Amino acid sequence: MLEEESEAADFIAGPPEDPAPSMGTTPAVGKSTDNTTEAAQPAPAAPETAPAGQPAAAETIPDPAEGTPPVTAEVRERGPIRVLGRVTNPGQHRQLDWTPSGYAGLALKTPVEVVHGLEPGPVLCLTAAVHGDELNGVEIVRRIVHQLDPLELQGSLIAVPIVNMQGFLRNSRYLPDRRDLNRHFPGNSRGSSARRIAHSLFEGVIRHCDALVDLHTGSFHRSNLPQLRADLNNPSVLQLTRGFGSMVVLHVPAARGTLRAAATAIGIPSVTLEAGAPMHLDENAVVAGVEALQELLNHMQLVPRFRLWSDPQPLYYRSMWVRPMQGGILFSSVQLGDKVARGDTLGTVTDPVRNATQDIIAPVDGRILGMALNQMVMPGFAAFHLGVSKSSRLRPVPAPEEADSDTEEDPEEELEEALDDASE
Repeated sequence: MLEEESEAADFIAGPPEDPAPSMGTTPAVGKSTDNTTEAAQPAPAAPETAPAGQPAAAETIPDPAEGTPPVTAEVRERGPIRVLGRVTNPGQHRQLDWTPSGYAGLALKTPVEVVHGLEPGPVLCLTAAVHGDELNGVEIVRRIVHQLDPLELQGSLIAVPIVNMQGFLRNSRYLPDRRDLNRHFPGNSRGSSARRIAHSLFEGVIRHCDALVDLHTGSFHRSNLPQLRADLNNPSVLQLTRGFGSMVVLHVPAARGTLRAAATAIGIPSVTLEAGAPMHLDENAVVAGVEALQELLNHMQLVPRFRLWSDPQPLYYRSMWVRPMQGGILFSSVQLGDKVARGDTLGTVTDPVRNATQDIIAPVDGRILGMALNQMVMPGFAAFHLGVSKSSRLRPVPAPEEADSDTEEDPEEELEEALDDASE
């Protein structure tokens, strides 16, 4: 594994990667508008099979042996947990209100779910809708939170289902000032509005976490196969990825300014869970995300229960975007999760004025991890995201007559484009 990891950093080509009575004897502290419940709903059964459409890849993360310890070796003592200045007692589920500091009456209250188990254990945090147009993560978090019974939980779950409430209410990826919130963590209390929001969330919620899963979808009319984005060179992050069952794992060091990067930098192992496309709910992607998180709850021993080990996880240390050479209407010939060989046609782009069609060809053997929805595209648009196994070698495919194959790519420009195409 160490030899593979040392080689991986040189080959990453993909993008880098948003009141009922209390059960305890101590009275809860907080505003009267906080919602407090005893949440005694039945917990979900562990999934017996991996999500559909995820065959094993050439490289895999082997299943850990039975009895693997939780992600964090530190087990918190039994007792109340204080988040956002409010106390949640053991065996209690509370919905708190997070209001970014410095906004006075202009701030929108954002719900923060705290499920605090009767027994001691690690604190797992879930965040979604850091980009306001990404709906699948919101639904995944809702299902996980309301399936948990705090009376059976060993540890705690803290969830922020809608981080970017301002963007969410406007169906927008960005904040009202067009800033991307996921480029401003850990934030600054005296910076721009994006930095202030990031700082408030990071200090008020994220620092309580022992592990973090940040949920996202594809961006700009692209869809992603349910997958993890993680820095596998970090041992604690690698250990965390082993808890998600058969979900695909892509090695991507976190980009500076992302929530994942900021949390990992202070010792909180963090991953990004990508699933589906923005602006609409994809039931298959939601189910895959819920099942993966149920597996993680078992792996971290938050929900102690017999588990049937899933198939090995498909693992990719390299990835690349395949881009059309001409603009026009994109028609895809493949689907998410498909395995393709070098020379296969991934899709076509047709100029609606000249009626000229050009094929988009796979330059390597790989698997479709992400793809653009059929739409009007410009030359160089990131159309297909290929996960590439270690054994595949990038070899040039004969360029179409209209392609300019003599132009050498500018590495810095490629990096900027990768950030623009990123979904995280």
